Amino acid sequence: MKKSFFLLLISIIVIASCRKENANKRCYANTNAEAITHNNEQREYVTYIPNTYDETSAVPMVLNFHGFGGSASEYMNYADMRTVAETDTFILVYPQGSCLNGSSHWNPSLPGGDNKSDADDLGFIEALIDQISLDYNIDSQRVYACGYSNGGMFAYGLANYKSDLIAAVGSVSGTALDFDGPTSHPMPVIHLHGTSDGVIPYNGSGDYNSAQSVLDYWIGFNNTVDNPTTNTESNGGATIEHYLYDQGDNGVSVEHYKYIGGDHIWFNANYQDQNTAELIWNFVSKYDVNGLR
Repeated sequence: MKKSFFLLLISIIVIASCRKENANKRCYANTNAEAITHNNEQREYVTYIPNTYDETSAVPMVLNFHGFGGSASEYMNYADMRTVAETDTFILVYPQGSCLNGSSHWNPSLPGGDNKSDADDLGFIEALIDQISLDYNIDSQRVYACGYSNGGMFAYGLANYKSDLIAAVGSVSGTALDFDGPTSHPMPVIHLHGTSDGVIPYNGSGDYNSAQSVLDYWIGFNNTVDNPTTNTESNGGATIEHYLYDQGDNGVSVEHYKYIGGDHIWFNANYQDQNTAELIWNFVSKYDVNGLR
């Protein structure tokens, strides 16, 4: 009897440990997700294929990355670009970050230094682009990356380290961690940020670069004008300042939307009747990897 009870107790402990281990490994929940295996790990992503897609014609692709702790399927509803994908016919992909200390995340940097993550997310996205290009007719010259918060950081990471795959990037309430990537071509950048962001402060902090320092890097890298064309619009109580740094190499530009009093969010306020999804798409879609189309 004692032996049976002991074996039962051991079984319960083992099962509980396995459940805890699995819970730690899977810190997110997605619906309608697909998966590929990268570095012996199953990596998920959610894809939206517009009804207007015709496999006989190559179409652009937009990768949209969730923030820290997010899940791809929930983020697709939060940062919804499906209407734009349907109207302008591009394949939309929401990849899933892996777990770090119980929360999903993106690693926008190379291993080493003070990098807190060893996830090969840069390699995962390269493998994901390859897989989706096998499944659908993708225009490899027009693959774009954007994201919110930590996802915006990762979009900048791709601009740094995988620029041969990415034509243009967008960041919403994010920042760049690194400025030393071997970017292989002029990189169009659109950056949206609120001045009251309490997570990634607009003016920077001890942990994060300021919005202006990120813009200054890409302005210099792309050799755009130093003095931007500016405009201010108030809509529904929100004031948005727009800065356009154009005339860069290969015709690229850097655009900034500054949301006065804006929080750490994917913005709802419209600028000239364009929501955040439309602002990003209307910007990046002007470019391919060679510059202005």
